[in-house]
Amino acid sequence: MSTTNDGLAGVIAAETRASGIDGERGELWIAGEPVAALARRGFEGASQRLMDTVGAPWDAALLGAERERAFARRDHWGDALAAPTAMDAARTALSHAGDAGPEALAATTAVAVALWARRDAGAESVAPDPGRSHAADLLRMIGAEAARAEALDRYLATVIDHGLNASTFTARVVASTEASTTACVVAAIGALSGPLHGGAPGPVLDMLDAIGTSERVQPWLEAELAAGRRIMGMGHRVYRVRDPRAEVLTEALRLLGPHAEARIALAGRVEAVASELLLARTGRPMAANVEMATALLLEGLGLPRALFSAVFATSRIVGWMAHVAEQRRVGRILRPRARYVGERGPAGVGATA
Repeated sequence: MSTTNDGLAGVIAAETRASGIDGERGELWIAGEPVAALARRGFEGASQRLMDTVGAPWDAALLGAERERAFARRDHWGDALAAPTAMDAARTALSHAGDAGPEALAATTAVAVALWARRDAGAESVAPDPGRSHAADLLRMIGAEAARAEALDRYLATVIDHGLNASTFTARVVASTEASTTACVVAAIGALSGPLHGGAPGPVLDMLDAIGTSERVQPWLEAELAAGRRIMGMGHRVYRVRDPRAEVLTEALRLLGPHAEARIALAGRVEAVASELLLARTGRPMAANVEMATALLLEGLGLPRALFSAVFATSRIVGWMAHVAEQRRVGRILRPRARYVGERGPAGVGATA
């Protein structure tokens, strides 16, 4: 008798050149490079490397012009910018993109997120500047400080792909039906909008706000664990050691300057104490995941918490499209089975008791 595997943990459902993870050793390769090396390429360089590696069409140099085109088409997005969240705005804008090319889809996501942020803040829209990098223009359109764009550039490169996570698997399932790339990324962003997948960076900051000072770290964490609550930003389903992306983003935090040092120090104290408490409680090591450093980085850039997951999507859309291109070459629909555990009525069509 076959067995079920809730969550599909450990099930190999695809072969990919996009990214690979060694959770025991804390290693991540994207497009054949360690994540730290890829991050130094910035978003344009990382996206080009990734798409070239999987053999997908992509020209990062077109992103600036596509941001301009997306801005010009904003009136064709229906009520996207009136959506309750930036993720909803991006998803709705993408759904109006039709059979657009991959650069256009990535540009549409960034512009929709920025326009939603301006509207949410009650500010006038800012048109794209095609001469700027994707990261610098995104910050500028949102209204954050573009002078620290290098830090965001590192972030966007770091989170561009990460194995067969929920949203990426969603994109591949839809791609296996031979649906359009637009349909694939719309489905993926829907998966990302769930709090178990894309919603952790904001709660990390809520935790740091609640703790407040270094002296309160130990008693606050002990109280949370005693109440059976999770410590945000700690642990990962795949990694058994510190998330390698956290290392890269901790380095990127130094690009923000001294104003972020107090927050970084508090987060470091939280990680150290939480690691000790969780080890004593569970018997296994648990370190910070990418959400802790992500939260500090995006906060340091002046981005509101309501934008965190959507800004992540402006990068991960390229990873989704890389996997879509790979899945299309497989040429077979993804069709796992489910075990029926419901009641069985009398056999025969229309049978009655």
